Amino acid sequence: MLSDIEIAQAADMKRINEIAATLGIDEEDIEPYGHYKAKLSENLFKKLEDKKDGKLILVTAINPTPAGEGKTTISVGLADAMRKIGKNTVLALREPSLGPVFGMKGGAAGGGYAQVVPMEDINLHFTGDMHAITAANNLLCAMIDNHLQQGNQLQIDQRRIMFKRCMDMNDRALRNILIGLGGRANGIPREDGFNITVASEVMAILCLASDVADLKERLGNILVAYNLSGEPIYAKDLGCTGAMTALLKDALKPNLVQTLENTPAFIHGGPFANIAHGCNSLRATKLALKLGDYTVTEAGFGSDLGAEKFMDIKCRIGGLAPSCVVLVATIKALKYNGGVQKQDLAKENMWALEKGIENLRTHIENMHKFHVPVVVAINRFAADTENEIKFVQDFCADMGVEVSMCEVFAKGGEGGKDLAQKVCETIDLVSGNEFKPVYDTEATIKDKVEKIAKEIYRADGVIFTPQAEKAIKEIESIGFWDLPICVAKTQYSLSDNPNLLGKPKNFKITVRDARLSSGAGFVVIYTGDILTMPGLPKAPAALNIDCDNDGNITGLF
Repeated sequence: MLSDIEIAQAADMKRINEIAATLGIDEEDIEPYGHYKAKLSENLFKKLEDKKDGKLILVTAINPTPAGEGKTTISVGLADAMRKIGKNTVLALREPSLGPVFGMKGGAAGGGYAQVVPMEDINLHFTGDMHAITAANNLLCAMIDNHLQQGNQLQIDQRRIMFKRCMDMNDRALRNILIGLGGRANGIPREDGFNITVASEVMAILCLASDVADLKERLGNILVAYNLSGEPIYAKDLGCTGAMTALLKDALKPNLVQTLENTPAFIHGGPFANIAHGCNSLRATKLALKLGDYTVTEAGFGSDLGAEKFMDIKCRIGGLAPSCVVLVATIKALKYNGGVQKQDLAKENMWALEKGIENLRTHIENMHKFHVPVVVAINRFAADTENEIKFVQDFCADMGVEVSMCEVFAKGGEGGKDLAQKVCETIDLVSGNEFKPVYDTEATIKDKVEKIAKEIYRADGVIFTPQAEKAIKEIESIGFWDLPICVAKTQYSLSDNPNLLGKPKNFKITVRDARLSSGAGFVVIYTGDILTMPGLPKAPAALNIDCDNDGNITGLF
């Protein structure tokens, strides 16, 4: 059996100008990065301004488990299958982060015969977007510390600097650090720390900005610190937003690649869904909607994280309205949610499946709360029994949703044609789009958090720690109470406790802190023990990756 990278390396890729041509993009509007990837010009957006948007399909999932759900794989396979049944379809995904690539989770290019390529490039440096975001973030940090060193005209309180450095790697040793040591020539000593790049507010800004002007304005609105009088200080007060924009102007352009079956794919932006808003860039999604009759996109982790933020943040800011949600699950993952240990998931266990399927029920109900139709995609494994398959099919029928058994990992687009047909039929059955976010931004911050916790997580309520109460009060006092909410929460459970699987009951969500992302345009709410700088596992994936003397990469999945 071939590995993912072996399948990707054997792909029959077309030159990127040929992929662009299938979408009607002129060569003058592509900026090639080698033969098989390119950025798309600003001029293309202007050319397409008056073109009607296609239909938007969101792929999300149940809560992730060690068994794996294959959300990206289903997204890629669905886009390929849509084209196989004659639908002009474009794929829009996030860029992978180097942290998971060398850590535990892996990349974000799909798997088996449903992948985006060139896989090695996409999972590593790609077109340099991550590095540009890192550089812009750290330029702002350097400007803050230089301002302190050069007399501190703004009277920045060095104990209340809100903006951290970042790097695109899992490195727990950088979570909390001391900087400026070594005497007067080396800066002002203070506590600092690093986020992973995908958790940076600059990443969120890049993914939500509509154009260069909007990008620059959002960068200027980043809250960086408070002064000694307790007044907010923004990035624009330091005078570096022009330089940050210069670093990001090319990164703002969407990246065009292809699937193994040559379906056009935009891979752009990569915020994590457990600590950020978890969606690819708004620009890439909007461009895909102009160029295709259907756009397949994905939101990170389960519907309680990525999909909720897609609906309540990205769609609200970008004026989007999804036509259908594809909810991915596996029978193994449902049994895991029912209490079966990972090593026993290949065995039939109807009791555990019946218990664990309540997790799927909750995610279906959650998506219906946004008034969007749902199709369930079961990523099929050889160990799935006929009894288990029939049970899931009957369950979905009782809930009034279509379900498709998908084999895109093994068969590519051919293994997703049934899903593609059901998605198209579901969209056609809906007379009008009634999409609606789950909360009103005019509510208070605490009321919005309560709404998400009760409606989406099914919590009994929310406990706000004194630190969280203080932070929320301060955010509201400087005029940012009416923003959407971005909850940082474990991906493994509907609750804030990763050990509570299935559909937890009789629990409350504990909010320990809140931070304003005024440039991105949302308030981040921290729950549980969620970290914005992950660490490497005991046996990192980096141990398996190698490069031979001819430059061929091995061990990358």
